Amino acid sequence: MDLEPSIRRHAAALRALLVFTVLLGLVYPVALYAVGRLPGLQDRADGSLVRADGRTAGSSLLAQPFTGAAGEPLRRYFQSRPSNAGDGYDPLASGASNLGPEDVVDVPGPDGRTSLLTRVCERSAAVGELEGVDGSRPYCTDGGVGAVLAVFGERAPDGTVPHPARVVSVNERPGTVDAPFVARYRGVPVELARPGEDYSAGLIVPVRGDAPADPVVPPDAVTGSGSGLDPHISPAYAALQLDRVAAARGVAPDRVRALVEDHTDGRDLGFMGAPRVNALELNLALDRRFPVRG
Repeated sequence: MDLEPSIRRHAAALRALLVFTVLLGLVYPVALYAVGRLPGLQDRADGSLVRADGRTAGSSLLAQPFTGAAGEPLRRYFQSRPSNAGDGYDPLASGASNLGPEDVVDVPGPDGRTSLLTRVCERSAAVGELEGVDGSRPYCTDGGVGAVLAVFGERAPDGTVPHPARVVSVNERPGTVDAPFVARYRGVPVELARPGEDYSAGLIVPVRGDAPADPVVPPDAVTGSGSGLDPHISPAYAALQLDRVAAARGVAPDRVRALVEDHTDGRDLGFMGAPRVNALELNLALDRRFPVRG
């Protein structure tokens, strides 16, 4: 048996392995590292870290909370948008809630979850209370949950229930509220949801309510980004927080407004994306210009 061709093939394969190991396992990584050390690129290669007072305060590419020990928003800082990354703002667990606009019914119990609608309602009410503005939104109750009814009865060909036999406010339960957000629906008294009872057979009807069509609290204040780590907030959300931050720092709102404008980036290339404000960079600028005394 002639082994020479087989030996030549194996030798060629071994040479290719050694060449590509050197190229891709040594030369290529070293070249990328060297490029990352070039002036103007080093900061980005290192994660765009931001330092303040000799310590790393965070990354300009990643959102982070500006809260106290108990998780309460610090009044002297602009707050980031909500995060669903891990337990919140976890750079190792980037991600969204993956809940869509039709997710309107809460699932109670230890293994349950809060619907997207109720999360939005809760956040909007909390932001409204923090900023001293109207936090109401369409399809939200005054108590900050999704205003959703389960309507039982014979269904018409178009899927509606013109003559309900029973109506339940599925996101409100005894002990959380004294009465449903609406007393009657098409002449039928509305009940509070009972723990453990299944309402999936009912027609789910969100109720818009009388909240303004254009809420005071902007969308990015109540929804997380796709990554959960977007470091930017909208100029509208920054404007909403401006008076609170100025009061906490004891400075005139106009001075804080000017700082916000200085840290507002326009659309990329003039037409891509939307104007935005980097919350971390803005808060660090606040600490430098208007430090909190005491």
